[in-house]
Amino acid sequence: MLTCRDLIDVIDEYLDGRLPAAEISALERHLAGCEACRAYLATYRRTRALGARAGRVEMPDEMRARLRLFLRERIG
Repeated sequence: MLTCRDLIDVIDEYLDGRLPAAEISALERHLAGCEACRAYLATYRRTRALGARAGRVEMPDEMRARLRLFLRERIG
């Protein structure tokens, strides 16, 4: 069973189409029942789109890891 924390860990792969089919199914089942994760996904998509339009440089791996840890701690 996929948790909110699991979703945070794989959201980039999901949006980039790099997540295996079995994991996509689990993620989408979780999204169907979790309003908070649906909101997070929508916000994450918008943020990525805005970043792409601004021509930003890719977030460094260390910063991405710190952001994921921060979000996991807050979501619970």
